[in-house]
Amino acid sequence: MPGNDSDNILHLDAIDIRLQETPLVAIDTRIEPGEILTVMGPSGVGKSTLLAFIAGFLDPAFSARGNVWLQGRELTRLPAEQRRLGLLFQDPLLFPHLSVGGNLAFGLRDGNSRRERHAQIDRALADIGLPGYADRDPATLSGGQRSRVALMRVLLSRPHAMLLDEPFSKLDMTLREEMRSLVFSRIHQENLPTLMVTHDEADAEAAGGRVFRLLPPT
Repeated sequence: MPGNDSDNILHLDAIDIRLQETPLVAIDTRIEPGEILTVMGPSGVGKSTLLAFIAGFLDPAFSARGNVWLQGRELTRLPAEQRRLGLLFQDPLLFPHLSVGGNLAFGLRDGNSRRERHAQIDRALADIGLPGYADRDPATLSGGQRSRVALMRVLLSRPHAMLLDEPFSKLDMTLREEMRSLVFSRIHQENLPTLMVTHDEADAEAAGGRVFRLLPPT
């Protein structure tokens, strides 16, 4: 059963995803506020497919049953943009036609004045060690800097939960450790239930939570 509206719990309720009649993913669990559940397995077992179902952009080639509850809302009946989920992918996916500040502004929710929005962006950049970068072209940033901007853009949208799709896999070893520390610390700080899919055991170890392993279909 779903929790109360005030419970920031991500409940994956009897989810069953199939490709034609082949079972791919079966999961029933609750992810608590600030908890990171890691889903592991080799390529092609349905890790990213599970995220796509939760986020609301599952390819119609797949069929899915089950419910996704978050703060008392059943998400599968809502369009993707109304689900209040923060997504981080392998690539930062910054908008090349916008400045760094413009990318962060895209994540801000409506309701603030232009001055307040600029102040929020300045505080956000300082928070990730990039003060004064608002007017920079994203193309001039390093890989680690782009990843930090992508993370902050997600956080500024004030998500109720996070979905991580191999977000560290394209970073070198030093940057990978740096970004793991930053992402996981912010998740704990914001008390966000989080589902991470990865094939990297080091990601799971750094996350420090439960691990759910998917096996290839038989």
